[in-house]
Amino acid sequence: METRRVRLLAETSMFVALSLVLSYLKIYQLPYGGSITLGSMVPILLLAFRWGLRVGVFGGAVFGLAKMVLDGWVYNPLGMFLDYPLAFGLLGIAALFRERPLLGVVAALTARFISHFISGVLFFWMYAPEGMSPIVYSAIYNGSYILPEMAISCIILYLLDRRGFLTLS
Repeated sequence: METRRVRLLAETSMFVALSLVLSYLKIYQLPYGGSITLGSMVPILLLAFRWGLRVGVFGGAVFGLAKMVLDGWVYNPLGMFLDYPLAFGLLGIAALFRERPLLGVVAALTARFISHFISGVLFFWMYAPEGMSPIVYSAIYNGSYILPEMAISCIILYLLDRRGFLTLS
């Protein structure tokens, strides 16, 4: 049992750190936050598939808090909660789809999108072009980086699943 705990702590720390590193390998950066990365969600998704919902949500929330501190955005406590610990913590729901990992990726990143979408409507509405609904603006803005992140994560996790990396051995 003690070996399992050590392994859990080591993997959680390693996957959160790897997600942080990958989050700085950006393919594209949007002006008000959000970016397309080289698979920065994958380690958190992998953590959820390997260890379950609680560990996945915890690891994602820790990753979100670390990103919040490192990104240095300060705008509104509720908005920061929606955009960082909640949005990334929701990646842990991928664990509910262990038998269908690609569905888990889609569900997890859709949940992350919803959190960013709500934050966009509530706290970034003023950036919507004149005459455009903040709802439409937030959907387009957040979808423009979440959808590519979802595709990248699906491809990487598909390859990892084929190699047997999604479960504990």
